[in-house]
Amino acid sequence: MSVVTVRNLPEETHRALKARAAQNHRSTEAEIRFILENAVRPKHRVLLGTLLTEIGSEVEGVDIEIERDQTTSEPMDFE
Repeated sequence: MSVVTVRNLPEETHRALKARAAQNHRSTEAEIRFILENAVRPKHRVLLGTLLTEIGSEVEGVDIEIERDQTTSEPMDFE
């Protein structure tokens, strides 16, 4: 687990966090984790694979024939 230190947090903000944590029956630290988790990883985020599956279902599937490039590449020479 990572550790994050927040410097120069206004006292008013800290008090508000403590009050919010108390209302939600969590410690201040747990409340901050909850807020950060929901801010950066929302429950209703769009997942690319799911979105592509839905698009394919809407158009009743798409058949695309793609021929993969079989050309080999040479490794980089840094000398």
